[in-house]
Amino acid sequence: MTDFIESGKRVVAIEQRELTALSDRINSAFAQACELCLACTGKVVVSGMGKSGHIGHKIAATLASTGTPAFFMHPGEANHGDLGMLAAGDVLLAISNSGESGELLSILPVIKRLKIPVIAMTNNAHSSLAKSADVVLDISVEEEACSLGLAPTTSTTVTLVMGDALAVALLDAKGFTSDDFALSHPGGSLGRKLLLNVDDVMLKGPQLPLVTPKQTISEALLEISRKGLGMTGVHDNNGTLLGIFTDGDLRRLLDARIDIHSTNVGQVMTKGSVTVQSHTLAVNALNLMEQHKINAMFVIDDNGQPVGAFNMHMLLMAGVI
Repeated sequence: MTDFIESGKRVVAIEQRELTALSDRINSAFAQACELCLACTGKVVVSGMGKSGHIGHKIAATLASTGTPAFFMHPGEANHGDLGMLAAGDVLLAISNSGESGELLSILPVIKRLKIPVIAMTNNAHSSLAKSADVVLDISVEEEACSLGLAPTTSTTVTLVMGDALAVALLDAKGFTSDDFALSHPGGSLGRKLLLNVDDVMLKGPQLPLVTPKQTISEALLEISRKGLGMTGVHDNNGTLLGIFTDGDLRRLLDARIDIHSTNVGQVMTKGSVTVQSHTLAVNALNLMEQHKINAMFVIDDNGQPVGAFNMHMLLMAGVI
């Protein structure tokens, strides 16, 4: 009977060993490949057949999302019109484990005629692809993880990691930032965390819960109930935020048996509450809330006047949490 656990561990051990060996091949050829991509005025066009093509799709996507314009071109389709995707200024990243993929080799004469530099990823430095390339990245492996030694397993993993190394090295060289990353990922949770400001999620204008210091606690409670944030701000005649009063403050007052109908909220409010400004990233505001163990927060302008408010639930609904 097959020992599934032992089989799985054997695969991991083989691939770990080959990835360790890959580190020695991040060398001068790798640096030359990075320089070619960095100098590229067009796009990095990734191409490969079969499993190399599948890995190529992922490498192209990683390059594009980390600041290096790139796309995948199927070499078979390139032979039937898709070569029109290529233009002067592009760089071709050609992936072939054997270096003898017929579909790739057949487009190389046109690539050379267009004077497009070629970076080859192959396990055979003496292959036809390697001989035609300007730079060769060695993705050779001693052993595939497949017990038959046939299915591309370790080799595809090594190719993928080489592609990741290339993308991240270019990211570092370009000074690509988290803001740049967010701009290419606006629809996902990463984009929401990196792009959303509190201005995008906060309540504004008449939706803000606000009372004056001379209003009673019971009046403040009505304002809290109407606006649904679990708190109200307390502001002076100039509109400056003096403090806040929350559901938690109320519970403490009831324990102290304070008369909520006769006591002014200014006497019991929390002064010096934690606030942010409208341009603050929502994720940074969330970190502040967690740090201070609060569930809601006011947004103030440069004059200390409240311009917005939000709570944890609103951040959750916006996808920040």
